[in-house]
Amino acid sequence: MPVSPLDKQLGIEVYATESLGVGGAIRETVDDFVVEEVMVDNSKASVNGAVPSKVLGSSAQRQRFLLCILVKRNWDTFIAIKNVAKQLSIDQRRIQIAGIKDAKAITAQHITIENQLIEDISKINVKDIQIYPVGYIREALSLYYLLGNHFTINIKSIDGPETKERISQTIKELEGLGGIPNFFGHQRFGSTRPITHLVGKAMVRCNFKEATMLFLAKSSIHEHPTSRQSRDELWSTENFKVALENFPKQLRFERMMLLHLADQPDDFVGAFQQLPIKLQELFVQAHQSYLFNRFLSERVKRGYSLNKAEVGDYVVGVERSGLPLTKMVKTVAAEMMPEINEQIKNGKMRIALPIVGAKQKLSQGVMGQIEKEVLEEEEINLENLQVNELSRVGGRGGLRAAISLIRELKVLDVVATESKFCQAGLSFTLLRGSYATVLLREIMKPIDPISAGF
Repeated sequence: MPVSPLDKQLGIEVYATESLGVGGAIRETVDDFVVEEVMVDNSKASVNGAVPSKVLGSSAQRQRFLLCILVKRNWDTFIAIKNVAKQLSIDQRRIQIAGIKDAKAITAQHITIENQLIEDISKINVKDIQIYPVGYIREALSLYYLLGNHFTINIKSIDGPETKERISQTIKELEGLGGIPNFFGHQRFGSTRPITHLVGKAMVRCNFKEATMLFLAKSSIHEHPTSRQSRDELWSTENFKVALENFPKQLRFERMMLLHLADQPDDFVGAFQQLPIKLQELFVQAHQSYLFNRFLSERVKRGYSLNKAEVGDYVVGVERSGLPLTKMVKTVAAEMMPEINEQIKNGKMRIALPIVGAKQKLSQGVMGQIEKEVLEEEEINLENLQVNELSRVGGRGGLRAAISLIRELKVLDVVATESKFCQAGLSFTLLRGSYATVLLREIMKPIDPISAGF
């Protein structure tokens, strides 16, 4: 199956399955995409407001952190939290999460609120947001407590025969593979304007003028016409004072940079320093994600397995929960291969690829050679990752499993609609750090991921 140009721009250059896709679209309505967070104790946040007892050892006895379930409909996670904090008249930094959830969706997730009482939650009144108190716990939530997410998704506007058979064939192929290739999904790069990795690449190469112009002025046909026009004008004129007057108010981060550049038009490093550190990190991380996607794509394209190690591969241990232990690492030597591959087969180890960074070495063997070739094509010098003008966001790097497990994958129904199309319902659970759109991509094989709702 041909891969869409957008996927290739994000380093996702292959499909793992050979089955025909069903096409269609996700997120035609918010109700078509439901996400429910699963914690390491297997407790699940439910969109119907059901509150399980003793989540993460919570109790009715007052402690520093109040654990709640946040259910939101069509809300960005951080904006939702900002509104909840405003209702409680507290700093939003007192609200902690384990993971970010999709905006165009119905989602349920756990949050902790520092030094808040259960009875205070009744003060919250925000449209399409509900907060359900669970109990008190000693520590704030963090990624450490997150196991993964359970998804219930409708694929609509499917125009093709044998929908159920095609989905079943794809699932069968993925089961044979042992999961899905663990690509970073479209959301990592910006769904409607996928430029974050390009900005990150320019930063890594210390070209901050290029990074600035990409972030401010690289437009997309999928964004609002007013925003697109403002960006296009800046791209052609490089007049930051005029751009500051023209850029829409909602482009808040862009205007922060423009305010600096209107006064100091050559200080591109200073312009980036106007942005929150988390956003600066996001650019570099998106570029790291792109390079990982390219490494993984090349491994698949060249016929090397994702569940059978080669000499020089990194392998990592696996927790009983199924989460990879990326700090428990081995490099595969020839004499180790039979034992390592037996452990991979038994689910005790997993092949991992590097997330390129200042502290992470490339693989060895054939995979290491592939990674070097990709970096040469991308004109990335590893020494540039050690220090740059924004060294605090240089990106330490690490390892990421090459394959992601799929749990409880079910086809709920395939039904005809009033039009000539049909729709299919799916439910499944993915471990943290993995993307539902990567699985849906294998099933749908969309020609245009953006119009398909990705």
